[in-house]
This record gives sequence, C-alpha cells and structure tokens, in this order.
Amino acid sequence: MTLQIAQVNAVEILDSRACPTLAVTLTTNDGTRTRAGVPSGASTGSREAVELRDGDQSRYRGQGVLGAVGHVNDEIAQALAGHTFASAADVDRTLIELDGTDTKHRLGANALVGVSLAAWHLEAALAGTELWQHLAHSAGTEPRLPVPHFNVVNGGAHATNDLDFQEFMLAPLGAPSLAEAVRAGAEVYAQLRARLAAEGHATGLGDEGGFAPAIDRPEDVLQLLVDAITDAGYTPGRDGVAIALDPAASEFRQPDGLYRVAGQALSSDQLIDRYEAIIDRFPVWSIEDGLAEDDWPGWVRMTERLGDRVQIMGDDIFVTNPAIITEAISKKIANSALIKVNQIGTVTETLDAMRICREADYTQMVSHRSGETDDAFIADLVVGTGSGQIKSGAPARGERVAKYNRLIEITAAHPSLPYSLAAS
Repeated sequence: MTLQIAQVNAVEILDSRACPTLAVTLTTNDGTRTRAGVPSGASTGSREAVELRDGDQSRYRGQGVLGAVGHVNDEIAQALAGHTFASAADVDRTLIELDGTDTKHRLGANALVGVSLAAWHLEAALAGTELWQHLAHSAGTEPRLPVPHFNVVNGGAHATNDLDFQEFMLAPLGAPSLAEAVRAGAEVYAQLRARLAAEGHATGLGDEGGFAPAIDRPEDVLQLLVDAITDAGYTPGRDGVAIALDPAASEFRQPDGLYRVAGQALSSDQLIDRYEAIIDRFPVWSIEDGLAEDDWPGWVRMTERLGDRVQIMGDDIFVTNPAIITEAISKKIANSALIKVNQIGTVTETLDAMRICREADYTQMVSHRSGETDDAFIADLVVGTGSGQIKSGAPARGERVAKYNRLIEITAAHPSLPYSLAAS
C-alpha cells in the first residue's frame, strides 16, 4: 500500500489553554481525509523538539502559530502533495530531511507533528484498519489496554497555587478492567472534590483538570488522596488505587543546584530521602521527573536507591529522544520513560524510542500535554504499542476525557484485548 497525498492543509486553532496550535488535514485523490490536532506543553524539557511560535506580541501574546501553519501549507505541502510515499514512516523521513535540523526548529516541531499524526491516521484509514491495529502492525507489538493515570491535583507549572510538585495521579492498578479503572478514577475524583470543599479549599481546576488547592506540602496532598480513595470505597495501594507522582523537579531546582519544596532547600540526596519517606508512608508506585533533567548523577543515585521499589520515570530528562534514552540506559538512569510524540517531532521517531525502551526492559507511559485538543491519537498509540500505561489528565474536561472515552470505545468493540500494565 502507498500514500498518494493530494492536499495538505493546516489552520491555526486553540488548545485547551486558549493558546494557539495547529490542526492539519491530509486528503487523497479519492477524497479520503484525516485530521490531527497538535498538543503543546507548559512544562517542557530543554532538549525537546522546538515549537515554532510567531513572536508577534500584537497576536496571542506572541504565541501565534501562523508561521508554522504557513510552513505546512507552503513548503511541506509542496514536498508532499502530488507525491507517492511508501508509508507514513516514509512521510516522516521526508519531513525530517526537509526540516534539516536536530531540533525541528526550522519548520517547527508543531508543524511536523501535525503532518506526521495525520499521515499515520491516513495510512490506517487507507488500510481499512483501526489506528491502534495499524500502529501495532507497524511496531511489531502486541496490543494491550492500558492502566490510566488520572492527574487529580495540579501544582507547579500547571496551576497558580504554591504547590511545587506538579502532578498527583490516581493509578487504579487493582481494577479488573479499563472500564472499572475509569470508574474508580472518576469516583475518587468526585470524593476528592467533596473532601476539598468540606475542608474549605477552592475546587477550581488546573491546566489538566486536576484540582489546585492552596496547599504547599506534597505530603498533605498525598494524605488527601488516601482519604479520598478510602471515601470512594477503594483500598489505597497496588491492589486497589495507587498514587503516581510527577514532581517535575526541573521546575523547582534553584540556580545554586538545590531544590526548593514548600520553602525548604534540599540537595539531590535530601530530596531522594524525602521521596523514600513518602514511599514508606503513602501508596506511591511511580515517580516521574523526581530530579532535574541535568542532574544525571542524582538520577543514578535515585535509581539505585528507589528503583527496586517504585517506577522511576524520565520525562524532561529523556524528551522521547532515542539517542538520549539510549545514553541514559547505558548509565542506569531510571527504569521507565514517559512518551510524548511532540517532544521528538514524528510518530516514527516516537516508535523508535519506545522500541529502545522495550529492548532495555524499561516500562513506558504514553502522555498528553497540558495544552491539548480533542485529538485522541495517544489512546490508539498506547493500545497499539502495548505500553500498558497512559496519562491524560483528570477524568474531567473534554480534551482529557476524549482520550479516556476513546479507550472505552476500543475495549467495548474489542473485549478480548488484554488489560494490564505491560511487563518491564
């Protein structure tokens, strides 16, 4: 099967934070059409592929993406429209060569991501298969329904409170099915809202649909979560509803190298001590970005000390980059990787990063971004690659729920699909 693209079109749309992003549509000669929305992050790694923003302060505070839209409709369209490609991966290779930079900064990673996502949608549509099935075939993986991780309390770059840790997630590890995991997440979320309101906290939402109470100590939030899990009738822990953390430590590391948490300055080892105390006291099973992206010696020590007890996941430090992940594996840094397509720029490179993780027995979690659209590509990606874990924010807000609802649709249509964490 080949891809014969007749038209390439991009428009500037809004993401869930009222910030501009792109939607890209690809059309074939027979009228087959696919569309992809491009996500955008607020908390980003310094080595992520580079979004192209206009910088025109008279529009959207300089955050407009008309330049990236123009690249899609002009240079990229000229390279793709009227041409035949062997596969979506072939389209991705063309995009990478056309941009010609390691960081995708010439044409913009946001421009390339939109075209890449739409190309993979298109290839699946032309093959007459579900997107997740096509991704599984392309990656050579066994499909699997993932355990969802719901971000129910927001801090850091995702909220305006004084909470330094960025994400507190519910992980219904003990749920017998995806539908029951979603139910558990929604029910605990509702109980958490009620408990916060009863204790006099505001129940406004952060960027990813989680609550953003005026609390600064992470341990206080963790106790609230344990109480809410119990209130909802579930058991806190790996046999029921566990907790996952994304401190996003790069955001609260100071110029002097210390980490500031709730007003306290901590060295790398002192912060690791604090994580160990948290693990001892609370049912935390995964810690993402526990140290800053450039604190590689600290990551080695954190992995040595805590890696046999919890999942140590790299996000900002890895940025879904195959070369960086390969280097980190050689240094025994972390045992898990967060996967975000727009961090690297194309689906093909993302699948390569995931392959490297599998071969090294690193677990993986497919992730949304804080600035999202209603595009549910990541739901198909996590199922097709059999990664076993996904996070897409709280079980609230349309752009977050779209991913969870897509997973529910897949499991309803294919009840024989296995559901579990992927083995590392």
